[in-house]
Amino acid sequence: MILVVLGTHELPFTRLLEEVERLKREGFITEEVVVQAGHTKFDSNLLKIKPFVNYEVMDQLMEDARLVITHAGTGSVISALKKGKKVIAAARLKKYGEHNDDHQLQLMSIFLEQKHILSWGEGEDLGKIIQETESFEPEPFRSGKERMFTILSNFIKEA
Repeated sequence: MILVVLGTHELPFTRLLEEVERLKREGFITEEVVVQAGHTKFDSNLLKIKPFVNYEVMDQLMEDARLVITHAGTGSVISALKKGKKVIAAARLKKYGEHNDDHQLQLMSIFLEQKHILSWGEGEDLGKIIQETESFEPEPFRSGKERMFTILSNFIKEA
């Protein structure tokens, strides 16, 4: 199963769903596609669309997914990486009315630089990027949280 995650931002992200649906319609994607669409209104008889799901359902969807295609929101990307999933991220862009600014491009570039994810952008064929996932071995994601707690703990002990 491929899981497509659009998050909860109030602006629509139909551009990504149109590309996924195209690949499903053309037979490139043959497996089930489940979409967490949030506020994006999109009718499809090819994609299984769920507007919002609770944490437990999302956690299970992530667990069951072979591949996660997601907007480049930090929470969505990190959740998939923590489960060891291959991730294709797509930035919501201001010029298409998908977000208020282009900060997702910056977030995505950091994940790309660290070789955690692949990305889909304007003018690219998502099918080719999905094919790349077959040989792509992402660098394991390691949260900096533990290091930050250690630094804070040491600071407090020294104060």
